[in-house]
Amino acid sequence: MLRVLILSLITSVSIWSAATPAQAENVKKAQFGDSKPVNWKGRAPSTYPVHGIDVARFQEQIDWKSARKAGVNFAFIKVTEGGDLLDPMYADHWRGAKKAGVARGAYHFYYFCTKPEVQARWFLKNAKKDKGSLPPVLDMEWNPFSPTCKKRPPAAEVQKQMKTFLKIVERGYGQRPIIYTTPQFYRDAGLHQMKNEEYWLRSTAKTLDKAFPGQKWSFWQYSATGVISGIEGDVDLNAFVGSKADWKKWLKARQR
Repeated sequence: MLRVLILSLITSVSIWSAATPAQAENVKKAQFGDSKPVNWKGRAPSTYPVHGIDVARFQEQIDWKSARKAGVNFAFIKVTEGGDLLDPMYADHWRGAKKAGVARGAYHFYYFCTKPEVQARWFLKNAKKDKGSLPPVLDMEWNPFSPTCKKRPPAAEVQKQMKTFLKIVERGYGQRPIIYTTPQFYRDAGLHQMKNEEYWLRSTAKTLDKAFPGQKWSFWQYSATGVISGIEGDVDLNAFVGSKADWKKWLKARQR
C-alpha cells in the first residue's frame, strides 16, 4: 500500500511539472488592484488581456497559486546584480512560479562599475535554464541610490557594454535577452539606435506611444503599486503587447 502511494505521488509530481509550460498558455484574466491608480489618456493597460508581474527580494512571501488565480500569467524574477550579488529570493520565487503554472524568466540588474563580461558570467552561473523558461532580461537603468557606483557612461559606451552582455548571455543561455529600460535611460543611452532588440518598457504615468515614441515593445511595466491576492505589499504590474493568440505564438517562439 505504501509503495502504491509513493508511486502515485511521484506520478502526480511528474504530471504537474510536465504540464507547467502548457499551463502558461492558459491566460487568466487580471484581477489586480492598484494603490495609486492612473487615469490613462490613450490605450489603458487594462485593454491588454495578458498581464504579469516582476519580483525580487522585496516580495519575501508570495502565494503563487493565489497570484496565478488572480491573473498573474508571467513573472520576471530578479536573479543577479553586478558581478557578485545574488537575489536571496530568486530560488523560492522561481520554484513557486513554476509550480503555479506561471511562465517565468530571470533578470539581471546592470552595474556600471563591473565589466559586462563579468556580469554576464555571473548571471549564467546563477540563472536556472529550466525547460519552459522565458528569455532572460537585461535591466538597464540609472541607479542614483547606489552607494558604490554612480557612473553614467556616454551612450556609445553604454551600448557597447550592452551588446557584449547580450552576446555572451545569448550564447550561454540559448535565448536572446529582452532589454528592460526606463524613459530617461532610453533617451540618455540612445537605445533607439539598437535595432532588432526586444523591449520591456517602463512607464507608469504615460502610455508607451507617448513615453517611447516609435519604439516597438513586448512588455509594458505600467505600475509599481499593484495589489494582488497572494502578494504582501505593492508589486510591479506588467502587460504583454498582444492578444491571447499572440501570447501563445510568442511563447512558442521564445520559451526554452
